[in-house]
Amino acid sequence: MAIEYSITLDETHEFNYRIELDRGYDAAALAVAPKWTRLEYQRCSNCPLQKEQFSHCPAAIDLYRVIEDFQGLPAIKKALVKVRTPERDYSKQVSLEEGLRSLLGVIMASSSCPVLGRLRPMAEQHLPFASNHEFTLRAISLYLARQYFNSREGRDADWELKGLVSTFQQLQLVNQAFWQRIHGTCEGDSNLKAFLTFFSMSSGMSYKLEVQLQKIRPLVMSASDTL
Repeated sequence: MAIEYSITLDETHEFNYRIELDRGYDAAALAVAPKWTRLEYQRCSNCPLQKEQFSHCPAAIDLYRVIEDFQGLPAIKKALVKVRTPERDYSKQVSLEEGLRSLLGVIMASSSCPVLGRLRPMAEQHLPFASNHEFTLRAISLYLARQYFNSREGRDADWELKGLVSTFQQLQLVNQAFWQRIHGTCEGDSNLKAFLTFFSMSSGMSYKLEVQLQKIRPLVMSASDTL
């Protein structure tokens, strides 16, 4: 299963990417990857990987080509972004920041990083250009679906969403470390702003979950439910 991205800024700036969702650790890229991709460089405090097995950060290895492509390009520059998933195609004229946020998000969520890998169900149901409400609704819906199957199959179910909060707290640690990892290498602001937007959407799930729940409540409650 693959997702294809095409980002066109003008006649001289057109970029195409094919993201295989079931890919493994890209060991072939280690020899040419920049030093900021090494595992020990600004390593996440909650990283469970062993440096004897992973010399480089899996997510950084997957991302560095994209980050290098867009260095020096302004976040506000308009881009035509086309996305092809196995189910449907999307096309939208957006800021480079928004297009990159969508691309970086699906790459990170499908990487071999065991922490980011918790977002893999969202990558497999990828929704480009998702709003905050859509991101929240999808994350909670997928988590509750898992709890339903846990309950039906005789395992403990977490209906209070405590595990979801814990997951996004762990993701926040990754986000913070990854920001430090790329900050020194990004010459322009497109990559940095795209990451900031992605990180802020994730942080809302760990620090302000109740606020996010209240925001999506009208989306899921029918008129009869609220009487």
